[in-house]
Amino acid sequence: MPDLKPLSRETLSRALEKAERYRLLKEPEQAASICEDVLLIEPENQKALVTLLLALTEQLAGVVRSMAAARHLLPRLTGEYEQAYYAGIICERRARAVLAKAGPGSGFVAYDFLQKALEWYGKAEALRPAGNDDALLRWNTCVRVLESNSELEPAPEERTEISLE
Repeated sequence: MPDLKPLSRETLSRALEKAERYRLLKEPEQAASICEDVLLIEPENQKALVTLLLALTEQLAGVVRSMAAARHLLPRLTGEYEQAYYAGIICERRARAVLAKAGPGSGFVAYDFLQKALEWYGKAEALRPAGNDDALLRWNTCVRVLESNSELEPAPEERTEISLE
């Protein structure tokens, strides 16, 4: 297997611009690869971590392990707000991926992920910097998705009957 070739430090910002473009072009695998290259040089680069997290969550429809990889990045984000906000993004995108597959029980699973997203966005709202309503925007989007999809509901509680015999 050939070795990875390291980027030069002075090209990292340009590489991150390319990663963002690849995300916009719906090529999250390419964006993620670029971010991993940047993180080899600057392991705590916040822009690279966020872009990688977003690129991984854009792959959730096809690869469930991307969610675990995205969650693994959360503790590396330096701010509590960022950790809460991007945890919400992960849950929201997972809900959308589940909805897109539309399998049996997907409405229940998507509902649960949207509820978790709302919890995270609520935490982010309390921590948000002045002038930053991003968590509120995401919250409202989740509420609208819940309101507009009748198949989204909590899973019925399992009832077990006790035998008297």
